[in-house]
Amino acid sequence: MSISSVQNATALPSLPNAVGASATAPRESGFADLVASAIHETGKAQVNAERQVNAMLSGSGEDIHSAMLAVEQASLSFELILQVRNKVVNAYQEISRLQF
Repeated sequence: MSISSVQNATALPSLPNAVGASATAPRESGFADLVASAIHETGKAQVNAERQVNAMLSGSGEDIHSAMLAVEQASLSFELILQVRNKVVNAYQEISRLQF
């Protein structure tokens, strides 16, 4: 592997020129957008699970298996978001301990 291929592989995407950038230029999604999207999807999974459980309890639901799968999916989504939050907090604390 040559040095130029390593430099190209690790190069950061260039930032748009502040003067020449248009207001409608597409923006790359970053970590914050990814986390916001995951939180939104987790909320949707929790609403879906609640809806399926309520439908099952009222007698109009499909079956217990689909309701339980929806509940477990919502639970796993929440656990994932919780672990991501914990990792971000730990990273912040580690960075704050660094001395410059």
